Amino acid sequence: MKKGSTLFLKIAVLLMSIPVFALCIFGIIHLANNPANPEYAYLLYPGVSIMYVSAIPFFIALYQAFKLLTYIDKNQAFSQISVDVLKKIKYCASTISILYVIMFPFVFLMADKDDAPGLIVFGMIPIFASMVIAVFAAVLQKLLKEAIDIKSENDLTV
Repeated sequence: MKKGSTLFLKIAVLLMSIPVFALCIFGIIHLANNPANPEYAYLLYPGVSIMYVSAIPFFIALYQAFKLLTYIDKNQAFSQISVDVLKKIKYCASTISILYVIMFPFVFLMADKDDAPGLIVFGMIPIFASMVIAVFAAVLQKLLKEAIDIKSENDLTV
């Protein structure tokens, strides 16, 4: 694979981290200190806490994706370390999904109190997005593991 395409993906990974980092520093703190409706603040604080906690596996997954792109640059894509990286990405995405499932009752209560049913749909987006990433990483992990096994069998017979 050409270095230009992996460079583009590395830049994309870095650009994905910037808005989340900015939200962690500025946005979520502002939201916690200035709730739109102070009556609902008790529902907001658990969600803010879960958003902060979910940033940890998000950044771990981005770092692992960056490492995987580095392995691809070094022609080590078909190796056990790449399989391990995909496994870590899968676990991170699953963790994010579980955290947002835990947060979902607070989103539901907030939507019920504020009479905003669209908030429930927005609450489900991170759950399904991270599950899609987890399933995709699991499929890639399985395919890569099978390709490594086939490659090792061919190396033994030759």
